[in-house]
Amino acid sequence: MTRVAAIDCGTNSIRLLVADADPRTGELTELDRRMTIVRLGQGVDRTGRLAPEALERTFAACREYAEVVKEHGAEHLRFVATSASRDAENRDDFVRGVLDVLGVEPEVITGDQEAEFSFTGATKELTGRTDLHRPFLVVDIGGGSTEFVVGDDRVRAARSVDVGCVRMTERHLVRDGAVTDPPTEEQIAAMRADIEAALDHAEETVPLREAHTLVGLAGSVTTVSAIAQDLPEYDSGAIHHSRVSRDRVREITEWLLRSTHAERAAVPSMHPGRVDVIGAGALVLLSIMERIGAEEVVVSEHDILDGIAWSVA
Repeated sequence: MTRVAAIDCGTNSIRLLVADADPRTGELTELDRRMTIVRLGQGVDRTGRLAPEALERTFAACREYAEVVKEHGAEHLRFVATSASRDAENRDDFVRGVLDVLGVEPEVITGDQEAEFSFTGATKELTGRTDLHRPFLVVDIGGGSTEFVVGDDRVRAARSVDVGCVRMTERHLVRDGAVTDPPTEEQIAAMRADIEAALDHAEETVPLREAHTLVGLAGSVTTVSAIAQDLPEYDSGAIHHSRVSRDRVREITEWLLRSTHAERAAVPSMHPGRVDVIGAGALVLLSIMERIGAEEVVVSEHDILDGIAWSVA
């Protein structure tokens, strides 16, 4: 066993996993898993820079995570940063801040590396499942980008596109500095057109329609599953490997896009940091399901974070 720590810093959230990894059995024993909404990508699509307040929120979470890693005595730590820090002009400020707090330099990975980690994290434990037909299409809907990976035992093709719940919300649903509540039909149509163009781009290199099982990752997808199950609170055990039909995803997406901030915030399984961006995330998921004709999505709580942990082990 090797005790490892993995940190995934995305556009909307930063997450930590501390686990014991056994490469011989392929088993990852989770010791601590936590998530903090820091909205690192606040305004990046518009300004090209990481906002000072977003950096401070992120560094505060890093200080908390440093204590957790120390308490568990992890032998190795890997910090991976994705879409927002990849796009920012001042990402050196981010790198220096993380290095000061955690003692490791964040690796600003490419979209293709992000896709590899997501695929490994989501599918490693699906080996041997006879009820899920291969190849898999693993879709990781993040805050700034979405990763598409097709593979069976290994990755066959992957593509990252700049469509995520935060980026789509800021690009299409914000007027005069605030999220439209609820969005207009014109705003939704423009967002949908942007998503469809990104799917066209993804299909240039990834055979999306050849997949037999769609596996969905990250907070937008898991929140849709929680809503579909009418959970009284967010329950990872109930969400992990749940299945949600395309019709149910459509119903939920339509409701999210016509609801008010207060109505979405009243959903008991909704994280406060997702209230304003969940409609865009759900629309990305629905658009993918309609594009490939997927009747359902298999929801996974294991994703890029688990893939990063395996890369350390």
